[in-house]
Amino acid sequence: MSAERPSLDDLKIDRSGEGTESRSYLWIVLGALVLLGTAGLYFFRGGPRKEVTAAAARETELSSTGQTVLNASGYVTARRQATVSSKVTAKVLEVLIEEGMEVREGQILARLDASNTDASLKLAEAEVRAAKTALEETKVQLAESKLRLDRTRALLKDSVVSQAELDRIQAESDSFEARLGRQRDEELVAERRLAVWTQQLEDTIIRAPFDGVVTTKDAQPGEMISPVTAGGGFTRTGIGTVVDMSSLEIEVDVNESYINRVRAGQAVEAVLDAYPEWTIPARVIAIVPTADRDRATVRVRIGFDSLDPKILPDMGVKVAFREEVQEQASRRAVFVPRAALRKDEGRDVVFVVSGERVERRAVTVGVDAGGEEALVLAGIAAGESVVIEAPADLTDRDEVEVRER
Repeated sequence: MSAERPSLDDLKIDRSGEGTESRSYLWIVLGALVLLGTAGLYFFRGGPRKEVTAAAARETELSSTGQTVLNASGYVTARRQATVSSKVTAKVLEVLIEEGMEVREGQILARLDASNTDASLKLAEAEVRAAKTALEETKVQLAESKLRLDRTRALLKDSVVSQAELDRIQAESDSFEARLGRQRDEELVAERRLAVWTQQLEDTIIRAPFDGVVTTKDAQPGEMISPVTAGGGFTRTGIGTVVDMSSLEIEVDVNESYINRVRAGQAVEAVLDAYPEWTIPARVIAIVPTADRDRATVRVRIGFDSLDPKILPDMGVKVAFREEVQEQASRRAVFVPRAALRKDEGRDVVFVVSGERVERRAVTVGVDAGGEEALVLAGIAAGESVVIEAPADLTDRDEVEVRER
């Protein structure tokens, strides 16, 4: 058998396997490009989205009848209060007050030992009685002397008695007249002495100087009390303190640079530290006409429009001086949750949600009135979403995933 002869078909290149390898290479290139694109997107996006909680800014209507021009803080003080003491030094026998007790003017608060004073008073009374008795005796003697003088004058006309006898009886009558005048003065002295001891006895009874409430009880029975401080520290200088609750007012120290914003009669809103949700209307009573050179402040007295039993002396209070606006108009105001406010280089800022990103925005905040919301005067519109909870590294233009509150 003869061998097969070569033909032209044997010279063709077989490309059946080459197509499969090319397609595999193409898919590998496409996968690498996708990975590179994902990595680039991750890089330019700054990582995964940050989870934040947002809330919408709300709008409300505010009356523009007044605006706050100055804030200050001070204390509630009583214009009329007194530490009640005695006018004499003596031992305390009885104390009739307790803290919180209401007292009336003239009510007995305490009694002191009056044994020595009482004895002196009885002596003065006896002296007055003796002076009156001596005076009555002299009056009788003077009357008898005048009768004898008249008879002697009649006898002298009939030459029954001598002129010398008349002169003697005249001198006796004049003596009784002078003694009567002296004894009247002695009676007056005795009565004045009696009044002194009566007053000293009254001084051993300590009374309330005015209507008020007892805030402190400073002495106990058996202790010594004196109107002046005695050495050794064993003598009290007061029985207790009485405060006239109807005289409560507010005293604040205003920086002298801002005192031009305050005037007598100006409306004030007061908030006690003990009751932060309670706004109390008040008015400026007076600006004390002197400044404290050490603190550069001026004291301002503020009176409550109406008093309440919850207002107590020495309570801390914050006040807002209000300035009346002539036009009775209204304006729209925007409030945001206080948690949305952040400080950046001394300015108030918020993060506003815009699409899938956040925008850092500076805002102007109104007067802080407390509460969970803050008044924003400029920088944000009603309805915009602001971030209230976010990671600490949240920055401008970050992509976020928002959870609405």
